[in-house]
Amino acid sequence: MRSESVADTLVAGRAVGEACTPGTILALCGDLGAGKTHFVKGVCQGLGADAEVTSPTFTLLHEYRGGRLPVFHFDLYRLASAEEALGLGFDDYLEAGGVCVLEWADKFPELLPEGTRWFDFRLAPDGAREIVER
Repeated sequence: MRSESVADTLVAGRAVGEACTPGTILALCGDLGAGKTHFVKGVCQGLGADAEVTSPTFTLLHEYRGGRLPVFHFDLYRLASAEEALGLGFDDYLEAGGVCVLEWADKFPELLPEGTRWFDFRLAPDGAREIVER
């Protein structure tokens, strides 16, 4: 999908959020500024959560509740190893029955189970974003 604006990215995320079921895992990959966090905001909207979504770069995890499923929003950028992620209880969140959304998921793909939905976010030369599900 080509996103020409933040609004387009929110619409894409909202459609994904509406389709989420308990245990859905969304792996987001792409450079800084590519639209990953706006996509997560759309996912939360699609789940009916009116959450103030921000990047969890420094806190590593934000939880959003109030929708039909809880959303566990991870940012793996600052983690040095898969063991650090596991030390945060990462595997417990994967099994908690909510929706796990992971920014920078490509750092530790070995932690993600089969069935994870992978999305690549790319900046186009004209400033638009390309959101591609693998």
